[in-house]
Amino acid sequence: MSSNTPKFGVDLITFYNPSFWNLPDEKAIQELSDRDPDAVWRKILDSAAAAGVTSLEVTFGPADIGSIRRAFGSATEFKKELDGRGMELKSAFYLEGSWQPDADRGEIADSAAAYARFIKEAGGDVLVAAPPMRTTWNAEPPQFNDFDFLKNVADIAHVVGRASLQEGVTTALHTEAHSSFCTARDVDLLMALTDPLFVSLCPDTGHLALSGGEPTQIVSRHRERVVISHWKDATGPAPLRVPIDDSIHDSHREYFRRVGAGSVDWFAWGRLMREIGFTDLALLELDAVADPVTEITAAREFIEQSLSTVFP
Repeated sequence: MSSNTPKFGVDLITFYNPSFWNLPDEKAIQELSDRDPDAVWRKILDSAAAAGVTSLEVTFGPADIGSIRRAFGSATEFKKELDGRGMELKSAFYLEGSWQPDADRGEIADSAAAYARFIKEAGGDVLVAAPPMRTTWNAEPPQFNDFDFLKNVADIAHVVGRASLQEGVTTALHTEAHSSFCTARDVDLLMALTDPLFVSLCPDTGHLALSGGEPTQIVSRHRERVVISHWKDATGPAPLRVPIDDSIHDSHREYFRRVGAGSVDWFAWGRLMREIGFTDLALLELDAVADPVTEITAAREFIEQSLSTVFP
């Protein structure tokens, strides 16, 4: 492996398939986490190590910040566990607060600050935030993803970003398919509306491809904003005019593929990461796959072998 090859991380959603746990559904995984968080974290950390990754991104349950507190007692103790394994926390998904125009900005700031404080104490430095989902295209009344709508999103992102920075943690907006931050135009507009001193970018190659964009072209225009990125592949664009409800994230999974097994131009993406000097970490992700160790190992080996000319 080249000395310039990124180190590898993983978003923990990768481990959320019930088959991986020999359980009937995702609810049962959450129940296991509630009952025996130590067992959940032991299996996840052992599996991440087996896949050759050393950095983690915590997301929603069952392996969320709440489960860390139940299993380890505190962020500091969690960091000690990771240190002993030669691992680190890089980032965590922030799913608290609200994007509603009338949301209490003070409550959002307090919530974001507390979340960022946990991230920092656990050894991380990035808070990943997901702008709100779109509404279904034919909903009544319609919700247009226009300047006014995204201006409110930007205002709240500034609140979160300022609060996290005061704790030494950078806020980065995640590109999520079928959200208000998924198409090339969405990314351009929301990046223009947010202050780069307070709000950074977490591009997700799979979600950008799912939304009909070319990840390298989109992110190249905002290269100075990238502080973390999710590396996953996709078969190609998914329909945008579909019902957007609680099942929309599950519907994405049929389109996602591991790095190197879909439509993303990884050579172009790797060159862009090298050009902007963002070669420290490739955060691998594949939503809730049955055999995460095999899939993440294959993604890592693709980068190490096939992109060796990109990371000489």
